[in-house]
Amino acid sequence: MILESEYKKRRDKVFKKLAKSSLAVLFSAEAVTRSHDTEHPYRQDSNFYYLTGFKEDNAILLFVKSSTKCKTILFVQKKEKTLELWNGKRLGEKEAKKRFLVDEVYATKDFKKIFLEYRGKKKNLYYEQNAKKSGLKKMIKIAKSFQAEHDILPLIQKMRLYKSAAEIELIRESIAITAKAHHRVMNIAKKGRYEYHLQAEIEHEFKMNAAYSDAYTSIVACGNNANTLHYIENSKALESGELILIDAGCEHNYYASDITRTIPVNGAFSEAQKELYMLVLETQLQIIRMIKPFVKRSHLQESAERLLTKGMVELGILSGDIKELIKKQKHKKYYPHGIGHWMGIDVHDPAPYRDAKNQEIPLQKGMVLTIEPGLYIDTNDKSVPKKYRGIGIRIEDNILVTKDGCENLSSAIAKSIEEVEAMCAKD
Repeated sequence: MILESEYKKRRDKVFKKLAKSSLAVLFSAEAVTRSHDTEHPYRQDSNFYYLTGFKEDNAILLFVKSSTKCKTILFVQKKEKTLELWNGKRLGEKEAKKRFLVDEVYATKDFKKIFLEYRGKKKNLYYEQNAKKSGLKKMIKIAKSFQAEHDILPLIQKMRLYKSAAEIELIRESIAITAKAHHRVMNIAKKGRYEYHLQAEIEHEFKMNAAYSDAYTSIVACGNNANTLHYIENSKALESGELILIDAGCEHNYYASDITRTIPVNGAFSEAQKELYMLVLETQLQIIRMIKPFVKRSHLQESAERLLTKGMVELGILSGDIKELIKKQKHKKYYPHGIGHWMGIDVHDPAPYRDAKNQEIPLQKGMVLTIEPGLYIDTNDKSVPKKYRGIGIRIEDNILVTKDGCENLSSAIAKSIEEVEAMCAKD
């Protein structure tokens, strides 16, 4: 649980980054139409939530910074009995003022009037310059009257790079639920089932454990479907002798998990599958062991590419000098993506990878990232030994950078060949 005092500390950090004589505006997410008059379940904008913990729509956060003081103002939907009858209770101004550690709270309808009152001779305006929200159209027009306009998102996203103790605990909770989901699908019999059956089991486990949303659409890819990286159709029958790549994570209390495991339909890996699986697994384990403060992600990427290329040469998938193959990017055919990404409130946390001088940001204590090497060999790739064709493997864990090294937050999820086969045998 994140305390209100932590949200206030985050807002105080924003104030320190703002230029003197500034206003900064952040809008909540808008309700999104699904079709005609139905809407998708509401989910707050990640940056707005990060600074407020406020979950309702039609809200605005205003920072006022002058030479003498700083003030935060929250605008919320006014309580209206008719709207609440149809769409649920609202917190309203009075309750919001009691709960949130902001200086003032007003109804959203009063934003324009209050904003103009504080406008005065302020020189700088900060807002989400590239976001697609209706309220921002007005901001773009207003910005022209300021001496300078700035994008507020980079300031917030840099802060999100470092997770607090409370955030790490929420990520742990999300991963613990995801672990149950992955183990659930390992346990059930696969014969006669379809990919969507496993997806249903995963999402059932999420919701039964109070994770009301998945962090992204689950990938359940059997056989050659695993060689489509963002495969989400999940409609194929599970066939004995094939592997199933399952990339699934939940969102719990706004914090994500992102886990991939690759398991055999019939509960046992074939020899060819074992050879590829062990190459990916050993690569992942070696990369995780390298993680510690001041190491760069580019170094992890290069190391993963070198290890996978060396292994593919040994298995006869590639041939030639390892350095030359990497230079010509021959390995990209089978390992086309990065070694991992930041993770937090968003499954792909939009925290920066480079600083203002375009220098790569090294790993530091409190960062959370995924490590996910993979190999993808299409069933029609005749340049590869036949026994490997149609196999796609990815193994992904969520890693916390610590003071002296790292912690694999998802290490409890079965991963070795022996662990996976034992879990599949439980049924």
